[in-house]
Amino acid sequence: MTALHIAVLMGGWSAEREVSLSSGNGVAAALESVGHRVTRIDMGRDVAAKLADVQPDLVFNALHGTPGEDGSVQGLMDLMGLRYTHSGLATSVIAIDKVLTKQVLVPAGIPMPGGRIVKSADIHDADPLPRPYVLKPVNEGSSVGVAIVTDAGNYGNPIARDATGPWQEFDELLAEPYVRGRELTTAVLGDRALGVTELRPKSGWYDYDAKYTDGMTDHIFPAEIPDEIAQACMALALQAHRVLGCKGTSRSDFRWDDERGVDGLFLLEVNTQPGMTPLSLVPEQARHTGMSYPQLVQAIVDEAMGS
Repeated sequence: MTALHIAVLMGGWSAEREVSLSSGNGVAAALESVGHRVTRIDMGRDVAAKLADVQPDLVFNALHGTPGEDGSVQGLMDLMGLRYTHSGLATSVIAIDKVLTKQVLVPAGIPMPGGRIVKSADIHDADPLPRPYVLKPVNEGSSVGVAIVTDAGNYGNPIARDATGPWQEFDELLAEPYVRGRELTTAVLGDRALGVTELRPKSGWYDYDAKYTDGMTDHIFPAEIPDEIAQACMALALQAHRVLGCKGTSRSDFRWDDERGVDGLFLLEVNTQPGMTPLSLVPEQARHTGMSYPQLVQAIVDEAMGS
């Protein structure tokens, strides 16, 4: 292994800032443990000047959400001629946008829930879809701002203007039919799907708190599901990774209606900057396949360097 000077880019100002700091510090420690020289950068508006000053051999992108996951930082680093981990500009622009992702993946034969963009102001007049349905921001990750609207819920019918939800934060939302059943996720590293984890949130919904609060979600690996469902998850995750042009690692999230067999499996989204925190799913799946955290980080570095 060649020792490199690696800048770990973390933090920023997205809703996922704290998660990014946790990912970045973990990555930095792992890189140092295998002999690399590391410069930690908490991204601010002066990030270009900091990167120009540091002049690293590689930037490890540990940012989550915008602007680190939506192509903005990728475009900046492209212009600066810097090598960086994870997906490039075009892939990042598409994958962060749930509508664009559907437009690319569905024609490729990947099953995803239907849906449409709605004005937040309009949902207080009438439901955009039959209940139950899901409302989510178009360009956020980590289940930020997701609401499940049911007949038994407390949002009102129609949704009350003073009800707390993503309609108070975003002018437009994506409305999707709610897929009943089980939460599954598959990580891809390089050109290999690592396995399938079932997520069993104790709150009943795998939201931001359930993802990042210790003890709020049980991770079952390998998922206790039929082999044909596990194989379908891994095949679809790898196909989505390839079709979108992902690099390094990605994570595909699924809902599976276990009363419908393989026809009940739907891909929800592809995360091009999966978390690298102690609770994150990609390191967990890698560990179950015999890869330590430092080995995982090094594998991401190797792909970015073309080794």
